[in-house]
Formats: sequence, C-alpha cells, structure tokens
Amino acid sequence: MTRKKVKLAFITNDSARKATFKKRKKGLIKKVSELSTLCGIDACAIIYSPYENQPEVWPNTMGTQRVLVEFKRMPEMEQSKKMVNQESFIRQRIAKASEQLKKQSKENREKEMTEVMYQYLAGKGLQNLNLVDLNDLGWVIDQNLKEINKRIEAFKNGASTSSSSAAVVSQAAAPPPVEQKLVVELGLEGMQRTQTEWFNDWMNNNTSEQQIGFGHGDEMIMHNFSDNHNTSVWPNAFFP
Repeated sequence: MTRKKVKLAFITNDSARKATFKKRKKGLIKKVSELSTLCGIDACAIIYSPYENQPEVWPNTMGTQRVLVEFKRMPEMEQSKKMVNQESFIRQRIAKASEQLKKQSKENREKEMTEVMYQYLAGKGLQNLNLVDLNDLGWVIDQNLKEINKRIEAFKNGASTSSSSAAVVSQAAAPPPVEQKLVVELGLEGMQRTQTEWFNDWMNNNTSEQQIGFGHGDEMIMHNFSDNHNTSVWPNAFFP
C-alpha cells in the first residue's frame, strides 16, 4: 500500500511540528542506513535542528568525516551535479507544478470544446463563441477526423490481411482438382475399352479390314510388325 502524499507546507503548531521532526528524522536515518547496507556504499547524514545545539550525525563522527573527505576530493562539477538546497528544490517543485497545471488546462479546454462540438451536432448554434473558441473547436474537429481516418485505414488493412489469409488457407485445404482425376480415369477406361474392342473384333469379325487385312481367297495377310518399327499390338499409356 502506497504512502499518502505529504503536503509540503509549514506546520504552524509547535508541538505537532516538533513531533513531525522527530518522526521524519528517524525515517531519514533509517533510509540512509538501508542505502549504505543494500548498495554497499559509504553514506552519512548530518541533521540540524532548532531543538538541539549540535547537529546529529550518522553513523558516527569518524564515519561522517571520512565520507566528507571523499566527497571533497571529487571535482566541483561532480559535487554539484545532483546537489540541491532548499531554494533549488522549491524551484524544481514549482516548475513541475507549472507543467502539470499547463497540461491539465489543455485537457480541460479540449474536453470543453468536445462538448461544444457534440452540442453543435445536436442542433445548437455557435453564436456565443468568439474567435479563440472557434479556433480551438476547429482543432478538436481536426483531431477527431484524423482519429476516424486512422481507424478506417486500420480496418481496411485488417480486412485485406484477413481476406488474403483466408484465401491462402482455402487454397491449401482444397482437394485435388476433380477434372484432372476424371481425365485420368477416363483415359484408363478408354485404353481398356479399346483393348477389349480390338480383341472382340479380331475374334468375331474376321471380315473387318481395319484391324486385320485379308487377301483374295483363304490366305490371311497379317500386318508386318517388325522390331524395327518398335510397334506393339497392345497400347501402353506409360511408355509410348
């Protein structure tokens, strides 16, 4: 659970201010001790208070002097790189608060002009707006149009990508073409049917001269099937 944000303001009540100082001093010393132990570095703390004549040091006087000697050996640029005093700390806080205020004001103005835009779309006029308001309203409208166009482009790209992916999947899952299979089957059946018809004609129709030729008389003249022509009686679909 996160700690509640502390309001940086002077505590007017004396007893409450003194109690808060003791509590903060104890917490600060604990943090410095954890930093030195967990990170393995030399650290010290020097705390001045209006309630004591001498400042309180941690871990002790010798340890604090050793850390200060090492610190003074560093170049001046390194010493002041991340050093802040009360004035610089307050300036940083003011600059940060100013940036947050500027950002929040811009967001509030944008919401205000967005409400005016919806009121205009509902039928309310723009007679009460000045030139600054109209410029801000135009900027809000342009931002909304850009967002709409961006969503339309994203939708188109997504639709085209999904359609192309679906086409690839359907092509990959499609069965082999039926037409080629039918052509192959019909070709084999035609070959077998041709062999059967040729044999039947040779057995039953001796007078046919398309498959076997006969001369005048009882002499049977067969076609000359020599090896030089590389012909075969039985057709072969694989080895022409």
